[in-house]
Amino acid sequence: MRDRLFTRDELALDPVDLAHLLLGSVLEADGPDGTVGVRLVEVEAYRGEDDPASHCYRGKTPRNAVMWGPAGHLYVYFVYGMHFCANIVGTHEGMPGAVLLRAGEVVTGLDLVRKRRPNARGTGELAKGPAILTSVLRVDRAQNGVDLTDPASPVRLYVGERVPAELVRTGPRVGVAMAMDTPWRFWVDGSPAVSTYRRGGKRRVRPAS
Repeated sequence: MRDRLFTRDELALDPVDLAHLLLGSVLEADGPDGTVGVRLVEVEAYRGEDDPASHCYRGKTPRNAVMWGPAGHLYVYFVYGMHFCANIVGTHEGMPGAVLLRAGEVVTGLDLVRKRRPNARGTGELAKGPAILTSVLRVDRAQNGVDLTDPASPVRLYVGERVPAELVRTGPRVGVAMAMDTPWRFWVDGSPAVSTYRRGGKRRVRPAS
């Protein structure tokens, strides 16, 4: 299911190209109670200052510094005051870009994940959605910036079996307030772990009659 660790050079790609590459790869994380690995089946690409939906659209900040490279590092951020989301950084140092990890299929530590997610209705629900994915991997702000290409890292990224092009689907990114129609969400057709699409943008308020 997994082969070897990715090298930094292999991950130094435009985020859209990196998103294609990551489908089928395996992300593995060590926790206090064991190791969990997931096969990535849904991701979203975010560029930098030319992408209005990107954290880097308005420039570099302490929060998004990891996203500016070098490639191969994990960018973790806190959202909605309750969840963590994980991204894999691509491009070259000084050129921001990353791929959000939205969903995966558990390939290592299945029994452990079932204990972490006892209310999941099936294996397809175990790592479905970006917040659930980080939760089952036990990834939080402490892992922000870790090197996924380092065998000694607590989180590692392995080359997996490539997904055939005919199984890759694309569509708009989920829940973004800007660039809502940009088709930079990529997923594996038929995987039960792929999350439900939810369009972003501000809700329109109907005027009182």
